[in-house]
Amino acid sequence: MTAVTENPLAEGLERLPVRPTALVIFGATGDLAHRKLLPALYNLAHEGALPERFELVAVSRSHHADEEFQAIARESVQRFSRTKPDPAVLDGLLAEMRYIPGLFDDDSVYGDLGRALDELDDKAGYPLSRVFYLATAPQFFPIIIGELGKAGLNATAEGGASRVVIEKPFGYDLASARGLNAEVLEVFDESQVFRIDHYLGKETVQNLMAFRFANALFEPVWNRNYVDHVQITAAEDIGIEGRAGYYEGAGALRDLVQNHMLQLLALLTMEPPTAFEANRLRDEKLKVLEAIVPPDLASVPTMAMRAQYGPGGQGGVRVRGYREEDGVAPDSRTETYAALRLRISNWRWAGVPFYLRTGKRLARKITEIAVTLKPVPHLAFSQEGSLGVQPNQLVLTLQPNEGVSLRLGAKIPGTRMSIRPVNMEFLYNTAFLSQSPEAYERLIVDAMRGDATLFTRNDEIEALWGIIDPILTAWKQDTTTPIPQYPAGSQGPPEASSLLEPGHVWRRL
Repeated sequence: MTAVTENPLAEGLERLPVRPTALVIFGATGDLAHRKLLPALYNLAHEGALPERFELVAVSRSHHADEEFQAIARESVQRFSRTKPDPAVLDGLLAEMRYIPGLFDDDSVYGDLGRALDELDDKAGYPLSRVFYLATAPQFFPIIIGELGKAGLNATAEGGASRVVIEKPFGYDLASARGLNAEVLEVFDESQVFRIDHYLGKETVQNLMAFRFANALFEPVWNRNYVDHVQITAAEDIGIEGRAGYYEGAGALRDLVQNHMLQLLALLTMEPPTAFEANRLRDEKLKVLEAIVPPDLASVPTMAMRAQYGPGGQGGVRVRGYREEDGVAPDSRTETYAALRLRISNWRWAGVPFYLRTGKRLARKITEIAVTLKPVPHLAFSQEGSLGVQPNQLVLTLQPNEGVSLRLGAKIPGTRMSIRPVNMEFLYNTAFLSQSPEAYERLIVDAMRGDATLFTRNDEIEALWGIIDPILTAWKQDTTTPIPQYPAGSQGPPEASSLLEPGHVWRRL
C-alpha cells in the first residue's frame, strides 16, 4: 500500500518495513490460535503480507511431532479461514513449522526454543526478528515472561528485534494490572511490549479515526456545545457458550467494558493527534481516559448497574437463564449485563453524559456508537408540522452491518410543511466492494513491523482499570442487593433506565 503523506495522520504507518521474522506462538494448541491466529497467518501469506523470510514456531503443553502439529494447523486454516485455502500457499506456510512441547514453567522448553531460533538465524544467514505471542491463559503471562528473560530471549539481536505480544485480559483489577506491568517491564522495555485488544484491529474501529480526523464536516460540532449525549452499545444475542469457568470470574464489566468499550470511548472523544503514530495517538487517548473521574464507592449505584439474563426465547428457541447454565453457581452474582453513565471532565466534553451498555442474550447482536446532538434552539414551523422534528443523530455501526448513518429532518412531500426524520447512510462493504481483513491479520503484521499504534501502553492499561476498579469494588462488597434479571432475547433490564438523565432513552436494539 502507498502512504498518503499529505495528511500527517497517515504518516509513519506504512513506512515501517516488515523485517524477516520468527513468530513464536505460546498456547498454539489453544482455541485462540486454532480459530484466529493460524487462519490470520494463512490469509496474510495468501495476500503476500508476510515478510519474504517468515518462520513459525509453536509452543504448547500437548506433545506432538512437527508433522502432527502441521496437520492440526492445516485443519484450523481449512475450517476458520475467511478465504478458501490455496493448497500451495498453505503448504508453503506450514512446511517448515516447528513445534516445541512442554510446560510453560520448564526451563528446558526455553532452551529448546532458543536453539531452534538460533538454527533459524543460521539458516537465514542473519538474525531474524523474534515475536513471542502469548496466546495462553492469563496466569501463564508472568511465568512465560520471566522464563523468556531467564533464557535471554528478551534481548534484541543486532539487526533484529525481540517483541512480546500479550493477549487480554491484562490483569484482573488495577492492582494486578500494575503488578503484571511491573513484571513485564523488568524483562522487556516498553517499546518491545504489545498489549493486544483485537477490537482496535477491526477495520470499522480504525474507520472511526478516519471519520473523525479526515472530515472537517464534524469537528465544529464535536463538543459540549452541540452534543447532547452519547450511547455506546455492545450487545450480544448469545449466552456464555459453555465458558462458565472464564465468565464467572470475569463478568461483563471486565470482559467488554474495561477494554473494548472504553477504547471506543477514548477514540471517539480524544483530541486529534499531530500524527498517526503510536505514542502521539496513545498520548491523546490517555489524556481523555484520565479526564474520566472514577466514581467513589458511595456513588456507584447512581452511575452503574448490573443484571443477569434469565430464561427466555432467543431466535424462537427457549433458552436457560444464566444461573441455570452449566458451571454457574445458582446464587451467582456475576453480571451478564452492565451499564454505566460516565463524564469526561475536560474543556471539550464537560457536562455531556456518556452511556455505555453491554450484555449477553439481548434482542440482537450489534455494536454501535450513537451521538445525539442538541435540539435546534427554535422551531419556526407550526406545532403540527414540527411533530416529526427530532435531534440530529449520528450512528456509527461497528458490527454486524458496518457503516455510518446520519438522521436529518426532512419535509414530507405534500401541501403542508410537515417534518419527519430520514437517514443518510454509508455502508462499508457496499462502498468498498471488498472483504474486510480479520483484526488479527492487521495486528500480527503491526507487531512484526514494530508499530504499536493499535496496541495499549502500560499507563493506558492502568487508566482503563482505574475507571472500572471502584465499580468492581462496590459490587464485590454488595452481597445482599438482589441482581436484576432480564428475559433472554429482550432489550435488557428496565432498571438500566435509571442511569439516564431526563429526556434520554436507550436506543432500541
